[in-house]
Amino acid sequence: MRSLKNTPPLIIIPALLASFLFFASNLFAADAGEKLSSLEQDILNEVNLARTDPQTYKSYLREFRNRYRGFNLYIKKRTVIKTREGVSAVDEALKFMDSQRRLGALKLSGGMTLGAREHVREQGATGGTGHISANGTSPGDRVDRHGKWQETVGENIYYGSGMGARQMVMGFIIDDGVPDRGHREAIFNPKFRVAGVACGPHKVYRTMCVVTFAAGYREKSIP
Repeated sequence: MRSLKNTPPLIIIPALLASFLFFASNLFAADAGEKLSSLEQDILNEVNLARTDPQTYKSYLREFRNRYRGFNLYIKKRTVIKTREGVSAVDEALKFMDSQRRLGALKLSGGMTLGAREHVREQGATGGTGHISANGTSPGDRVDRHGKWQETVGENIYYGSGMGARQMVMGFIIDDGVPDRGHREAIFNPKFRVAGVACGPHKVYRTMCVVTFAAGYREKSIP
């Protein structure tokens, strides 16, 4: 039986986050073949640091907490994000991290990265948001063009400016304004073993980054 979990997009200013999760069957390992930009590699590194050493990441969140003034989050002098929950969301994330166990690092998938790049190119040019492409394709459809995802697939998206890789990942973990904390759930999903990452310019939000996750991925063979 298949189940679908789709966390609605969250608009923060100046960022928007979205999270998607889908389940199927079977499990395969994946190999990387797609070169990442420095920002993309940094995002993957940060996700893996959070998974493999959650207590160290908790210390980063504790420091990040000091940037809040009421419901305002000060990223830089001229970059202020109006949050929905304020510092209480950070406190809830810190409490979650107290009991978060260490997980394995995610392995980079070239095919999943290509699927993520497709979404960045399309929405970056049009200013679109969300997980479903203009032609109706889902995250699973996009990565399946370059291989085959196995068992479960998920996707987190960042739209915005002024944040580095660590701040993006902390934003996913804090998951301000999202009742089910779907972005955090994707970061710490023990079933996920592989990932693809893609970033690029966005017509409205300036920058867009897509992180696609799966339990396994069979890369398409190159003739």
